[in-house]
Amino acid sequence: MQLTHKPTGIVVVCQVERSQLANREKAMQMLKSRLYQMEMEKRNAERSKIEASKLRVDFGSQIRNYVLHPYKLIKDARTGHETSDVQAVLDGAGLNEFIKAYLLAQSEEEAGTDN
Repeated sequence: MQLTHKPTGIVVVCQVERSQLANREKAMQMLKSRLYQMEMEKRNAERSKIEASKLRVDFGSQIRNYVLHPYKLIKDARTGHETSDVQAVLDGAGLNEFIKAYLLAQSEEEAGTDN
């Protein structure tokens, strides 16, 4: 018995059993197994792509630097945006400035790569 999965082009042939119905069921199991394996490989490839893009957590790889003494300053290492209103950022109200600076930097980077 030969089964073909048209979307992927996978062809499965089974001639183990004596009856055609049993061969068909066995071929269907083999086809499902191959489709499952293909889907798992695709997901693993996507996962490894995401894992490869992650940065290592090392000293000096932080996103933001907080200096609270002797002077007060918060600086975003990715965008260069900085503020001396430390208390607002620590309270959560001043984070919008950093988010806006990051989004602007990302959009400029994407615009630069499209050209």
